[in-house]
Amino acid sequence: MEETKLGKVTHYFGHLSVAIIEITDGKLIAGDTIHVKGHTSDFEQKVESMEIEHKHVDEAKKGDAVGLKVKEHAREHDVVYKVISS
Repeated sequence: MEETKLGKVTHYFGHLSVAIIEITDGKLIAGDTIHVKGHTSDFEQKVESMEIEHKHVDEAKKGDAVGLKVKEHAREHDVVYKVISS
């Protein structure tokens, strides 16, 4: 599986299990698989839904800050990759 850098985690809301991800490269579409990697974080998951400013969106592009429900604890500065299936 190939991966391309998508962005980084800027905030994590533990009580909601939501990570705010700043998109710095490319775009993210609902249904894509992401890989969150950091000092102590390392997990993959499919993007089920995402929000920008509390509004549901199906796509996020460079410059957007998107909220994603995550299955594991994410930390600020974790790098987020988009997994590209071959």
